[in-house]
Amino acid sequence: MSGKDLQYIEDALGHEQILKKQCEDTAKNISDPELKSCVEQLSAKHQEIFNQFYQLV
Repeated sequence: MSGKDLQYIEDALGHEQILKKQCEDTAKNISDPELKSCVEQLSAKHQEIFNQFYQLV
């Protein structure tokens, strides 16, 4: 794997961390249970994607 490939993966990891954190923070402020559940699922999905990228390294 080239250095440029590793940089792309590092960038993707960083983006997924940011998106997961934003979802977590948003979910804390949502009172509607259905919408909160949806945002929590998005957070979990971003964690899955992060884990998949991490396994590439």
